[in-house]
Amino acid sequence: MVYAGVDPGLISGAVAAIDHHGHYIGAFFIEHQDKRILPIVFKNSLLKLIDPKEGAEIAIENVHSMPGQGIASTARFMRAVGVIEAVCELTRYPVHMVAPQTWKKYWHLTSNKDESLDVARMIWPEAPLKRKKDHGVAEALLIADYWRQVHQGVKREDYPISSPNI
Repeated sequence: MVYAGVDPGLISGAVAAIDHHGHYIGAFFIEHQDKRILPIVFKNSLLKLIDPKEGAEIAIENVHSMPGQGIASTARFMRAVGVIEAVCELTRYPVHMVAPQTWKKYWHLTSNKDESLDVARMIWPEAPLKRKKDHGVAEALLIADYWRQVHQGVKREDYPISSPNI
C-alpha cells in the first residue's frame, strides 16, 4: 500500500508518498502555469508514485481560505484546491480530507513551517528537504504518514522516533 499526502497550494503545493512501512518513495511540487494547476501533469506525476499492484490511500490537507486574503487570490487558491481534489478523486484511489489541526496536533506541531521541515528531515533524511521552500514536501510527507498510522491503527507512542519536538 502506498500512502500519498497532499499539501495543496497554487504555488507551493506538493505531494509525497511513502510505503506501508513509512519508507520514503518520492515527492514532487504541483506544477502550475499562469497561476493555474496543470491537471494532466499533476495526474501523471501522482500516478508515477503509485504502483498499481499495491494500491494507495490519498490524504489531502483540508484547507480553507485565510482571513485577510483578497477575493481574487482566494478564488485562485480555491480553484487550485478544487483541481487537486478532483484529480485525486479521478485516480479512483480512496481520498481522505485531513484537517491541518488534526495532523499537526498528532505530530505536536504549530503553524511554523520550520517545525514540519525539522521533523520530516529527521524521519526521512533521504527526502529532498534541503531548502526552506521544501516545507510543502515536508508537510505532504507528514500528512501521508499521519494517514498511514491512522489507517494501520498505529498508536502515536508506538512510533519509533524520539525527539523533543515530537
